Amino acid sequence: MEETPLRHDDTDAMTTTTREQGSNVSPADDVEYVAIVAPYDDAPDECTIFPTGLSEAELLTTWISAEEGSYVSLDEMV
Repeated sequence: MEETPLRHDDTDAMTTTTREQGSNVSPADDVEYVAIVAPYDDAPDECTIFPTGLSEAELLTTWISAEEGSYVSLDEMV
């Protein structure tokens, strides 16, 4: 993946790539996502999720971030 315009000292960040799957998703709708968890010493860690393959311009408006404590695992919601 090309370097993204996300800026943060993320030397300790964890990156995860997942592919959306489900009974209502057709093969043409497969979307791969990247999740970057950026640790902070003076604030809650932050997870940012965005689809792969976006242009730099698209990436500026196609992402979501949440602080640690405001998200739960998918297993907890099933």
